Amino acid sequence: MLQPKLPVEDYSLVIRTDFSDDAAWQSICKALQATYTDARYQTADGFQANVQCISNEACAGLTPEAVWSLLPDGFEGLFIFIVDSKTISNSEHPVLVADFGEEPGQTFRVIPSAAWAVENNLRLANMGFEDFEAQLGADGILRSAFG
Repeated sequence: MLQPKLPVEDYSLVIRTDFSDDAAWQSICKALQATYTDARYQTADGFQANVQCISNEACAGLTPEAVWSLLPDGFEGLFIFIVDSKTISNSEHPVLVADFGEEPGQTFRVIPSAAWAVENNLRLANMGFEDFEAQLGADGILRSAFG
């Protein structure tokens, strides 16, 4: 069966692959799109992940590679965020970050309040996956924007 292509805007994508809890999905999207401040940086504006949350049941249960194949030809992003069953079932809701740029197949997880740092820096190529992997907890989850 041919799957529909997902829409793409000038945002990093958050793709839903678990449809078991609508309230959790909405809460995760809201947290991902919130503005966060960090006292270490001299800014009153705060930081925000520039993300588009996509809920399309054609993505139910798909692997990151399968989701990637649904993106339109010419999609210029190098990574995607995925809200899967592990995201939904974990109380911290760590979102899966999947690399499709330098080293396709690499993944790690990030809690929504730290996702702005991942999104901003990967999208602008200020940092790579290896920079974030050095900051992961023993369980493979990034909980703080920068240490």
